[in-house]
Amino acid sequence: MNKILDRTAKKYLLINGEKVETANYAPLYSPYSREQIADIAMADATLTKQAITAAYEAKDIIGEMPAYQRAQILEDVVKILTDRAEEAATIISTESAKPIVFAKAEVARTIETYKFSAEEAKRIQGETIPFDAASGGVGRIGYTIKEPIGVIGAITPFNFPLNLVAHKVGPAIAAGNSIVLKPASQTPLSALFIAEVFEEAGLPAGVLNVVTGPGGVVGEAMVEDDRVKMVTFTGSPRVGIGISNKAGLKKTTLELGSNSALIIDKDVEIDEIIDRCVMGAFSNQGQVCISLQRVYVHEDRYEEFVEKFATATKQLKMGDPLDSETYISSLITPGELERTLGWIEETKQSNATILTGGEAQDGILEPTIITDADSCLKVSCQEVFAPIVVVNKIASVEEAVNLVNDSQFGLQAGIYTNNVKHALYASKKLEVGGVMINDVPTYRVDQMPYGGLKDSGTGREGIKYAVEEMTELKLIVWNQG
Repeated sequence: MNKILDRTAKKYLLINGEKVETANYAPLYSPYSREQIADIAMADATLTKQAITAAYEAKDIIGEMPAYQRAQILEDVVKILTDRAEEAATIISTESAKPIVFAKAEVARTIETYKFSAEEAKRIQGETIPFDAASGGVGRIGYTIKEPIGVIGAITPFNFPLNLVAHKVGPAIAAGNSIVLKPASQTPLSALFIAEVFEEAGLPAGVLNVVTGPGGVVGEAMVEDDRVKMVTFTGSPRVGIGISNKAGLKKTTLELGSNSALIIDKDVEIDEIIDRCVMGAFSNQGQVCISLQRVYVHEDRYEEFVEKFATATKQLKMGDPLDSETYISSLITPGELERTLGWIEETKQSNATILTGGEAQDGILEPTIITDADSCLKVSCQEVFAPIVVVNKIASVEEAVNLVNDSQFGLQAGIYTNNVKHALYASKKLEVGGVMINDVPTYRVDQMPYGGLKDSGTGREGIKYAVEEMTELKLIVWNQG
């Protein structure tokens, strides 16, 4: 911990297994205390190209490594990370202001993610094709194999700085690819930490390169370089669409955003779901891609839900992210606090009601519940990425589904109901990548397919599904003559 908070600590790029200095460094500040916690190397296009070269030269080393050896490296990462879990959680909490209780949960999930990656490394397989099913195929046999794609450019966000790195690095290595990783500018320490772990686990130099610096410089160089065969990005729709437009025929996986919704039917026991709704809306200050942002409650249960949800929300402790009792801490930057306060101010000018919160205390946004918000307000129709949730009344599940679908996003949604027909209707009609029956849309485990529709992006994460994205299918046909 002392090393992390050393104001003079310099963090370098990691290229081809070496720490590389840069001409420029930028101070990294704690989102909570605003104290400087490190100096971060700022890469330019030339150094990014150098990292791509290292990855390109290492792609055959990892690509030709037997599956059991790739799996063993990932298993060793699991062991090392398990031993250093407390350190990892402290790094996450310090650089992102994620409350330590959630940071520890992230580390536990990251360990599982690398476990799944080790397992999937041994499951990459093709299939045989019945060529004689066609008259022209008689006398031939064929099968498919999956080959690593090569160099992968990975651009990761701040909100899960260890686990969302794992969702790109784990399957990439499992599939036999090399990586150039560009972590979020506010949370580079977690990425540099896991790179150390991989080095200790025996990953060959050049397979994982970490390049910190401006996204417009580093990311641009990745997208434009023909040696990078795939870009996997998690972040804002604006940046993701820009990557897609410039990528050409390069593969992309883009997880871009959401304003996830929950439907609560009239037959639901409200007491049984309040804690899940609080977690869904306010864990990590609402800075979760599938954070619960919109709730549509049947009119028969609306008053009860709103009252109990507000009561539970008012109990949440705000403060230092390293305090084990803290549930809500600072947003990632002061600019994000200003933005969200501006959105709340817009809401105050409407007919909506600020039921709880709506203000900042010592630089921390209070967990905020808004009722009767029009769908055109920013807190309703855009991605708020803050501890703000909108609760509205509906007369039927059909009405709620239409309101959920009235969005540019479509990542995940949830419905609480004891009515099978309503559950089936929602699962069919909701325009999202994942529907959670009797749970909040914030639910995710790391082996499930994860991705969305509309402006929420393209492609799927989840280890098995990411491996599919990170491999090329090759067909082999034998003419038996």
